[in-house]
Amino acid sequence: MIDLHYWPTPNGHKITLFLEEAGLDYRIVPVDIGKGDQFRPEFLAISPNNKMPAIVDHAPADGGAPISVFESGAILAYLANKTGRFVPADTRGRTEVSQWLHWQIGGLGPMTGQYGHFHVYAPEDIAYAKNRYRNEALRLLGVLDKRLADREFVAGDAYSIADMAIYPWVNPYDKAPLDMAPFANVRRWHDVVAERPATQRAYALRSQVNPNAGQPLSDEEKKLLFGIEPKKG
Repeated sequence: MIDLHYWPTPNGHKITLFLEEAGLDYRIVPVDIGKGDQFRPEFLAISPNNKMPAIVDHAPADGGAPISVFESGAILAYLANKTGRFVPADTRGRTEVSQWLHWQIGGLGPMTGQYGHFHVYAPEDIAYAKNRYRNEALRLLGVLDKRLADREFVAGDAYSIADMAIYPWVNPYDKAPLDMAPFANVRRWHDVVAERPATQRAYALRSQVNPNAGQPLSDEEKKLLFGIEPKKG
């Protein structure tokens, strides 16, 4: 059994995508980041950076004590190694998956996250920041579009943890949608992943775990998540 400490964010979706695809037994432990659950001592014991998701694997491959893993990319790699699924067995194939996994972790996720912050959550309208992160998010989508021009999935013919990592971060902000028209290959790939039954099961958890998903954040939630103090007067 795997305990998944989870809230329905793009990084949280990465892990439910894998768990649903692999059919592993898991239990969701909600981490309500709007209420500060990520700062509780019991959560910090397994995720010292106070970010979710995190997992606790109670049946690790070595048969020893439970293993906890934090950081979504590390969790995907751990689960792929545990199951031998969604990552190629050969060195070249594993390298392809690894570099695109890291591309998401170091580029698409952070840049798109900043795009969303300055377009949706920031208390001030800062044109430079909005343009900076929009342009970078679009540049990265262009990189992905070229990559998908001659292959079905990001790392080749097979669906992998690279796809699972990237998919939730493609145009994730309903309140600030990016122009996806130039990226036909990304749109084709995104539709293919969206149609997978495991993807649909994973995303169905969003409303189950957080019935208020998509609603505006309160001042207290903004303070907890971004350090934004409510405006006075």
